[in-house]
Amino acid sequence: MDVRTFLLQQWASCLDEEDWFPPLEKVLKDIAFEQAIWKPDEGGMHSIWELVCHLLFYEKRFLMRFLGETANEPQAENNESTFRLPAQTIENWKKTKQEYAYVHRELGKILAKSEHEDLYRQVPGEDNSLVLELKSLAMHDAYHIGQIVLLSKMQGAWAGKRSF
Repeated sequence: MDVRTFLLQQWASCLDEEDWFPPLEKVLKDIAFEQAIWKPDEGGMHSIWELVCHLLFYEKRFLMRFLGETANEPQAENNESTFRLPAQTIENWKKTKQEYAYVHRELGKILAKSEHEDLYRQVPGEDNSLVLELKSLAMHDAYHIGQIVLLSKMQGAWAGKRSF
């Protein structure tokens, strides 16, 4: 298996193809607005929506840098500000989920179209190549998907049985 095929599989497992962990689209499918903004009383955890905003921030920033559209890339003072929510409305919750899926798919399309040498070319504004940055983003997604699942379980919003 070549590195692009391997990474495409990892990338898809973060969004819409079940593997060892549930993909984010399926995790978020039945999360209501109230569940998306809920936080446990203790522990300083972020809400589900804040976690999705955080994932979206880094994927969108990478996409904009890859496309050379740095003027459109999201900005943050520090990592903590990447969890910032837009106005807390049901419509904005839906938009955040849709935008995340769109950006994730766009990055997947770029990966799928990339020639071998393109995979290892450094992306402007990043420390690494396309393949290494997407590998890191996939691992980052998987980590936070686990947190989102935990928050779902804490609220009783997690399905009793999964397909795996």
